Amino acid sequence: MSTRFSPSATVRGVGLALAAFSLFSLHDALIKSITGVPVFQIVFFSVLFSFVPFVFVLALGKQQISLRPNLPGLIALRCFFAVISLLSVFYAFGNLPMTQVYSLLFSAPVLITLLSIPLLGEQVKLIRWMGILLGLAGILIVLRPSTMALSAGHLAALLAAVCVAFSAVITRKIGAREHSVTLVLYPMLTNIIVSGFLVLWVYQPMPGIALAKVCAVGLISVFGQMLLINAYRSTEAQYIAPMQYSQMLWAILYGALVFNESIDRNVIIGSSIIVFSGLLFMWRELVTSVTQPVLRTRNLRMTGGPHVVSAESDKLDPKYGRAPDHH
Repeated sequence: MSTRFSPSATVRGVGLALAAFSLFSLHDALIKSITGVPVFQIVFFSVLFSFVPFVFVLALGKQQISLRPNLPGLIALRCFFAVISLLSVFYAFGNLPMTQVYSLLFSAPVLITLLSIPLLGEQVKLIRWMGILLGLAGILIVLRPSTMALSAGHLAALLAAVCVAFSAVITRKIGAREHSVTLVLYPMLTNIIVSGFLVLWVYQPMPGIALAKVCAVGLISVFGQMLLINAYRSTEAQYIAPMQYSQMLWAILYGALVFNESIDRNVIIGSSIIVFSGLLFMWRELVTSVTQPVLRTRNLRMTGGPHVVSAESDKLDPKYGRAPDHH
């Protein structure tokens, strides 16, 4: 374990991460609160309002950055998964309790590990298989397929988790050869183009409050990402990654106070098992030299797709050639 970070820096990093994930939870609650607006339209304006400040910050940067991708085919594939995952997760938040959406999204590390076997040639040993089985058991408890009919919202959340996993595996494969700005910029542009085209067929005039909310969603995602970048700069990824699970507490809070949702015991039990399986993956990574699918893969909360640390952080991790990845 690296000792280049002081305890105070670690505390600061954890605090920044908790603040970032609280913003991402607010981001998700705002999405859920927008009703009567097509999901394509919500996605389009949310990404647009995050793209503008992103480009502004990029323009102010001092680094000379080439935006030409080195692996355009894999970048295009990653953009495809980013678009599907974002549309799916926005739909899921609009149609399911936040706790259920988070529970299914938190299964992404399980899916990443499974995909890493055929796509990256990784060997999965006993402890990681235990984590996979625990995660799958948690998913079944949340979904309760024998007693509850799966809705389109559940399928959308599962699809989002699958797309996040594919995107993460691609990022791990190409991350050392692509600048992180490229990994952020192209999914954002693709989301704007695709959702903008679809909006042409479903556009509905939005009330001022709905427009203000989608604007806030875009801006919050940028501010949250900036906090997360600084969290990763402050301390090791092993202290930051587990903080994403604090979102379940925010989901319970928003569900009870804002959306009048009751606490589902099975969802809490299943999500706890899923979280435990994720922590098991992280512990495994800390005590072995396996490739890191959890600590360096962010969950889905960014309107540009899975969270990716910005260009200025590329030099933080000499082993991997770039900083760890983040919605």
